Amino acid sequence: MRNYVAYYRVSTQKQGSSGLGLQAQQNTVKNYIGSGNVLLDEYTEIESGKNDKRIELQKAISYAKTNNATLVIAKLDRLSRNASFIFQLRDSKVDFTCCDIPDANTMTIGIFALLAQQEREMISERTKKALNAKKAQGHKLGKPENFTNEMRKKGREAHHEKAIENENNRRAYSFIQVLRKQKATYRYIAAKLNDSGFKTSKGNKFFGSSVRQLEKIFEKG
Repeated sequence: MRNYVAYYRVSTQKQGSSGLGLQAQQNTVKNYIGSGNVLLDEYTEIESGKNDKRIELQKAISYAKTNNATLVIAKLDRLSRNASFIFQLRDSKVDFTCCDIPDANTMTIGIFALLAQQEREMISERTKKALNAKKAQGHKLGKPENFTNEMRKKGREAHHEKAIENENNRRAYSFIQVLRKQKATYRYIAAKLNDSGFKTSKGNKFFGSSVRQLEKIFEKG
């Protein structure tokens, strides 16, 4: 039997009051812990993901340490969109686990965080450059008369960017990268992703072909 302390995060007061998003996190944690373990306490943060000042999380960490419990989080992206924050959590020496990546350790979570942050920064920079280039050419963005073949191409590129920005895709790709460096096959990686609770951006199971397709999307950049 193990003791757990749960940490949840919602972005707005409305989500916190209505239970929107919170209930799903609570269900995920409950299913992960199972009936043979004990949930000692729960902490809920109503805060933007870009803000790393988490009062409730600090309380949860302190309580978990004091009671020799494991801090459990439903999803890694509930922690922060900033890699440095996850490293701070790691350095706090609290035992923690994320339900969506149960087999991950502090080193692999750090890798996921760094890769995700790098992708976000690259996407942001490319988007800014593309918009500035269009403005410099005199285009009024969003006007139907500007929907030339070039703009349609840009639309496809935007769709590609959206796939890269998808949080689930980024976490899965980070997982893929780690296993590909170990010479794992696409079929093996798909099985591992499914076993670890990963889903495609459409909520489906992974297959070897979908793993390869996701890898191509990120390699294209």
